[in-house]
Amino acid sequence: MKKKLKSKKYEFIPVNKPLIEKKDITEILRSLKRGWISSDGPEVKSFEKNFSKLINRKYSTAVSNGTAALEIAIKALDIKKGDEVIIPNFTIISNALAVIRQNAKPVLIDCEKENWNMKIDDIEKKITKKTRAIIATHIYNFPVDIDKIIKICKKYKIFLIEDAAEVIGQKYKNKMCGSFGDISTFSFYANKQITTGEGGMISTNNPKIYQKCKSLRNLCFGVKDRFNHDDLGWNYRISNIQAALGLSQLKRIKKIVKRREYIGKQYYKKLCINKNIQILKPVCSFAKNIYWVVGLVIKNNISAKTLAKRLNKYGIQTRPFFWPMHKQTILRKMGLFKGEKYPNSEYLSKYGLYLPSSLSLNSKQISFISKKVNEIIK
Repeated sequence: MKKKLKSKKYEFIPVNKPLIEKKDITEILRSLKRGWISSDGPEVKSFEKNFSKLINRKYSTAVSNGTAALEIAIKALDIKKGDEVIIPNFTIISNALAVIRQNAKPVLIDCEKENWNMKIDDIEKKITKKTRAIIATHIYNFPVDIDKIIKICKKYKIFLIEDAAEVIGQKYKNKMCGSFGDISTFSFYANKQITTGEGGMISTNNPKIYQKCKSLRNLCFGVKDRFNHDDLGWNYRISNIQAALGLSQLKRIKKIVKRREYIGKQYYKKLCINKNIQILKPVCSFAKNIYWVVGLVIKNNISAKTLAKRLNKYGIQTRPFFWPMHKQTILRKMGLFKGEKYPNSEYLSKYGLYLPSSLSLNSKQISFISKKVNEIIK
C-alpha cells in the first residue's frame, strides 16, 4: 500500500489579535489594587475626558459597547415611533437595531462600489416629512465624505449621528472623525484601533444631549430620589477596569494608526497588481486609508466564501463583508424592506472579505497571505 502523504501544517494567522502591552496590564492591575472595578471609578471619567480631547468634542460618555452607544444616541435625540432614520444598507446590523428598538423606521441607502461607503447621491431621494436623522457610518477604510451629508442635514433640519466605530484616530480633511454631527458613536471591541474588550463611547458638543446620554446608560436614576427613575434607560455602563485598559491604549493611538496604515500599504503593494482584485488605495482626495481592516473585492467569478475556504487550508483566517440589511433574515421576517433592491451591497457581500490585519502582523506573514491570495485569484 502506498503511504498517505501528510498534509503540511501551516501557522494559524487569525483575522485579528488584540495587542495588549505590559503597560496595559500594569494599568489594569493598578485599578484592581485600588479597588476601583465598577463604573464609578476615576479611570472612567479620565477615559471620557481624554477621548473628548482626542476627537475635539466637549463631552463623552463611556458605555458597554458600540451598539449600546447607537441605541442611546437614537433615544437621546427623542426619535420615536413613526419617525424615519436613514442608515447605510451595507453596515453592521447595530445601525438598524438601534432604530427599530425605538419603534422608528430604518430607511436604507445603498453603498458605492468604489469606496464601500453609503451612496450620498441617493440620500435626498429617501428623505420624507418623517425623516428625523441620518446615521453616517464610516465603513472599513475611508471615512464617508461627511461634509456632503452635513449639508443635507442642515437643508432638511435633521439630526446627524456619526458612527465612527471603525475609524478611531482617522482624520477627514485634517479634522478628527467623530467630531462631526450632533452625536458621534464609537466601539472599543477587540478588533478596533483601541480596545477595552467590549466598550463604546458617545460624544457630543450639546450639554443637554450629554446629560441625557449619561442618564440613559445608567437606568435613568432619579435626581431627587435615586430609585424613582424618570425614564426607561439601560444598564449600559462600562467598568473602571475596562476604562483603565482604554486609557492606556489611548496614549498610543497615533502609533496604532500608523501601524494600521503600514500594514495596509504592504498588502496594497502586493495585491494591487492583481487585475481581478479591488483593494482600496492608501489615500483619497479627503483622507488617508486607515486600513482598519484590509478588505478586498474579487472581480472574477470566485466568491468570497470560496476564497475564504481555500485560504483557511493555509491557516489564514478571514471574515466576510457585511451582509446587507435588506437581506437580513430577522428584518425580512419583520416585514421590512420588501421588494427593495440594493445591487452594490449585494455584490460586495458576495465578493468581499477582509484579511488578517492584527497590529502584530509581520512582513513575512503579509507576504505569505498575499502570495496565496494571488495564487487563488488569477
